[in-house]
Amino acid sequence: MGAVKTIAVAYDRGAVNAAEIAIGLGDLGRLIFVGHESGDASPLMPLLRELGEVVTLERRLDEVAEDLRATGTDAVVTFSDAMMPVAGDLAHRLGLLFHSPETVKLLTNKAEQRERLRMCGVEDVRTRQIGSLTDWPAALATVGLPAVLKPVHGQGSRDTYLITDRETGSKLVAELFSRSPSPAFVLEEYLAGRPSLPFGDYVSVESVSTPAGVVHLAVTGKHPTLPPFREVGQFWPSPLSGAEERHIENLVERALTALGVETGISHTEIKLTKSGPRIIEVNGRMGGHINDLYRRAHGRDLVELAGRLALGDVLPATPPRPDQVFFQYNTPAPVPAATLIRTEGVDELRRLPGISGYRPYYDPGTSLPAAVMTRPLDLVSGVAGDHEQMAATLDAALETLSFVFDTDAGRIEISAAELGERAATSPSRT
Repeated sequence: MGAVKTIAVAYDRGAVNAAEIAIGLGDLGRLIFVGHESGDASPLMPLLRELGEVVTLERRLDEVAEDLRATGTDAVVTFSDAMMPVAGDLAHRLGLLFHSPETVKLLTNKAEQRERLRMCGVEDVRTRQIGSLTDWPAALATVGLPAVLKPVHGQGSRDTYLITDRETGSKLVAELFSRSPSPAFVLEEYLAGRPSLPFGDYVSVESVSTPAGVVHLAVTGKHPTLPPFREVGQFWPSPLSGAEERHIENLVERALTALGVETGISHTEIKLTKSGPRIIEVNGRMGGHINDLYRRAHGRDLVELAGRLALGDVLPATPPRPDQVFFQYNTPAPVPAATLIRTEGVDELRRLPGISGYRPYYDPGTSLPAAVMTRPLDLVSGVAGDHEQMAATLDAALETLSFVFDTDAGRIEISAAELGERAATSPSRT
């Protein structure tokens, strides 16, 4: 038996939770979670200490790296955009496999990523970074309208807006800059999707890279987004033809090469336009909930695969296209502020044919501030014989499930179907 390996996990909230990480990596060796005592992940520190050792980041990274060196750390992984620079720095100091420092920067800075893709002839989307209010007029002149305003660093559609007129855009930029002492945004050309209903007008590509090459695990179909860009779920396989999937995979491979991605799992979002596929963004980590799809479709764990890749494992074989449709749906939280009182219909939902799981994300009594970002209330999982059956199963599930909220207008009850249609702007009262 070989020596026990040690894997350092740069941890924050991200594509997989702490329990999934422990299950996926637990058989590969000893786990060391590297994270902040304060911040979004701080309530999870007691759990992380039960699942493995913890090294905190409330000191210089060179000191953290020396602690990891002393433990004989063999690999560094992360499943969080926010922790990508930390993981990259630590891996670089320890001489371990990870994205290079330059690639980490390109994967986490949307403005620089767009510029690199343009320079390499992969994609040319009109883009301008906005570092202060004085940059707005020049950005607007360069990009034009309609346009998308988003943070240079960010995920989950946080502070991402579609701007269709100059006056509204000017007011929005002024408001966003008033909230933060050091904001940074990017204004991008809006990529109009082609007619795609009942499916979304975008897909994602899940890829594995090693120095030996790239394997695409899947092209992931999406449900239609809610305004402005809130995601509500995905499914395997996509509804696209094999020829179009291969065309998209080729575009993604060119993008990964341009950004210097040579290791690990990546998640690339692609807009389906009338003129062909266009890159929305490339992420240097696993996509959210993709691990669940992979386990159900192929009986394997992507977190484990990520760990094996970080330890230097060889490129995996391309998995077969699933012969069923494995799907997920996230009920979107209301846009206005609300407090969750209770969820109705869960037992009935779980008994529906085709529904394989239901996971709530918030406890009763949780206050949800107003927000336009992707913010799911739950995860509905299922399997269907084809895409048409998937749609019928989801329709039944979302009519079965409902939520009771306290809002400024009083107590309301609204179905998951209504939340998905109109984001709870005027639900019926109980």
